[in-house]
Amino acid sequence: MLTFYTANTPNGHKIAIALQELELPHETRRVDLNAGEQHRAPFSEMSPNHKIPLLVDGEQAIFESGAILIHLADKVGRLLPAQGEARSRVLQWLFLQVAHIGPMLGQLWYFRHGTQEHNAQALERYEREVRRLYGVMEAQLQRSAWLAGAQYSIADVATFPWLRSYHELGLDIAAWPAVQAWLARIEQRPAVQRALAAQQGA
Repeated sequence: MLTFYTANTPNGHKIAIALQELELPHETRRVDLNAGEQHRAPFSEMSPNHKIPLLVDGEQAIFESGAILIHLADKVGRLLPAQGEARSRVLQWLFLQVAHIGPMLGQLWYFRHGTQEHNAQALERYEREVRRLYGVMEAQLQRSAWLAGAQYSIADVATFPWLRSYHELGLDIAAWPAVQAWLARIEQRPAVQRALAAQQGA
């Protein structure tokens, strides 16, 4: 049995979507971030960085969303090619999300909504970088249907919950029509709809 620890955040949504797409039975446990539950045992003992998501598969606790996505995809043999150049392409786009898109969009969200002190310099810096990253995604999605090529993969699963937050970031998605069309395609997937509905209570 898989146990999925989550909260209603983009990183939590990634794993919820993957579990639905891969049709993996699991138990979901909510972590109350506002109450600091992530810093208390038993969760803190399983997740060294005290962050969600966390997946427990048997006796193995796996933290970090990218690592969890790879584990799940390899477990089922879907959403990530087993080897070769195709696998490398998926991993490159996955790591771009975890290293750049998540951190940069997260910082822009924080300086727009998470602090009472207006910081024009921070807003300018992070909005500029976020716009650049949307442009990177736009260029790639003009070339291919999905981020890593012709097949939907964990790279799309990881990136979708972040890029769909454009309205919270004060961005006009019409500036990136290929991204807009890609978001709409993913939003129509039944597994994605099930996952997002389940996460609303997380």
